Parts: sequence; C-alpha cells; structure tokens
Amino acid sequence: MEASEIMSRPVVTTTADASLLDAVVKLTEGNFAGLPVVDGDGRVVGMLTEVDALRAAEGMRRTTAAPARTVGEVMTRAVDVVSPRTKVDDIARHMLTDRVRSLPVVEGGVLVGIVSRRDVLRPLVRPDDVVASHAQELLDAYSGSERRWTAEVHDRVAVVRGEFVDTAERDVVTSLVRTVPGVRDVQVES
Repeated sequence: MEASEIMSRPVVTTTADASLLDAVVKLTEGNFAGLPVVDGDGRVVGMLTEVDALRAAEGMRRTTAAPARTVGEVMTRAVDVVSPRTKVDDIARHMLTDRVRSLPVVEGGVLVGIVSRRDVLRPLVRPDDVVASHAQELLDAYSGSERRWTAEVHDRVAVVRGEFVDTAERDVVTSLVRTVPGVRDVQVES
C-alpha cells in the first residue's frame, strides 16, 4: 500500500504570511496535528504544528516583546515530505522513529495530500471490527457493570453470544444490536 491510497485531500493549508491566530483557529477547529505552510505555487515551505503554536503562546507569556503575528515566524522550516508512491510501512516507521504526527505528500514539488497517523492506522481496521465494537459498547452499556453478552460481526451479520433471562430480554438485546449502523442481520447464540 502506498501514500496515495491513504492520504487525505484536499489539504487544509496556511501560508507563511498568514495570521498566526487564524492558522491556530484552523489547526484547532479542524482537529489537525499540523498545517502545511505553502507558497503561492503550492510548494511546502514549512509546517505549523501544535508544538509550534504552543511554543509561540508560551513565548508570549514569558516576554514583554510583541507576540509573533505570522505563521512564518513560528513554523517549523525543515519539513519531511513523502511522495505518493512512498510505502505505508516506510511512513509508519518514519512516524515512530521521528515522532512525526503527519507528513505532507508532494509530487513534482507540489503538495497533493497529507498522511496522518490516523490515516496509517485506518487500513488496519476492517469495517466489521468497527461495527462489532459499536455493538459491544451498546451491549455493555445495557447490561450495566458486567459483560453478559459478546458481539462479533462477520459480513455485517452480528452474532450475539450469552445467557438471557427470558425471551423478552433476548428480543430487547436483538433489537438493540439491530440499531447499530452497519448491522444487516442479528443472530443470537445462547
């Protein structure tokens, strides 16, 4: 699998001359770990990370000097990038080794996407796993403090295992699991 298959696009970016405050709003409201800083041709010239923003805020608290006003004053200039053909395993290794949370994807020098840790993790999770997790969460909430039933999902069919007090409880549990998005059918095994 390659970066082009998992990258996010379009990419929310900023520029070096942009207001730091505006960029921090984009960063926080978009729930991003970092924003690529691009020039007028779409080339990556830096990265504004949460750490950069925190350092700028800390610096403003410690000094009486005028606060940084532009992204270019606080951004990280040395930015690692990957190509659309970079293998996902290599991206994951790089993220682990260098503690990088996201990497811009560049083709012909121009930003075409971005890969985050979440993008790298997403292919590891199958849709059935996500549905099963939601079903189990719902069953656990319904049963209270003890796990009375387990849920597995295969090809969108939920299989619930456990003991039931009576058929009414069994029917309620079946109905609950049917409400989970992605569940096509429910089978109950006692």
